[in-house]
Amino acid sequence: MNRTTPAPSSRRTAARLATEVLAPWVWVLGLPLVVGWEVTGHHLGETLLWGLVVGITGSLIPMAVIIRGARQGKWDSHHVTDRAGRLVPFAVCILSLGGGLALLLVGNAPHRMIAMAAAELACLIAALAITFGLKFKISMHAVVAAGATVMLIVVYGPVMALLIPLVIWVCWSRVELRDHTTAQVVTGTLLGAVLGGVVYFLVAGAL
Repeated sequence: MNRTTPAPSSRRTAARLATEVLAPWVWVLGLPLVVGWEVTGHHLGETLLWGLVVGITGSLIPMAVIIRGARQGKWDSHHVTDRAGRLVPFAVCILSLGGGLALLLVGNAPHRMIAMAAAELACLIAALAITFGLKFKISMHAVVAAGATVMLIVVYGPVMALLIPLVIWVCWSRVELRDHTTAQVVTGTLLGAVLGGVVYFLVAGAL
């Protein structure tokens, strides 16, 4: 008798959709463009220039390395769900985004763009320390979604709080798919919102 694979449940389908559509690389690619549009005074050229500097170095370059590694069997998937396998992906993300931040500084980019990149970098470094120093697999989906939402609220105002359900959705998805525990997504949410927000305020105020 032939066996057929059972269709995924609606819960799992919704969880998988959130995990892919609201993945860290998606937020990091889109956030600089959305923030850039406001902080450059709606100047399209500057928005694309500085937004793509952060988007490429913070999102596209790291994801290209991660996807290639996953295809070569270095990691379990492009989400790198195994904690022990996250060292190289973290290092690539930090080095690449660090290069992007340097370009923003040298190019005299808008202060709030520099602050945004610095906040993203601070969250990455903190997540690396927690992941390997404390051996706790913090959820990067939660870190990035929460941090991005807080920065958008700061830049555009309370209307961006409408994004909070998306943060909740992606956090739920990570637990539903059993890639993270509730504690890991809650910790990630707090790290992204608090550290990301504080660093953004401090750097923007200092420049």
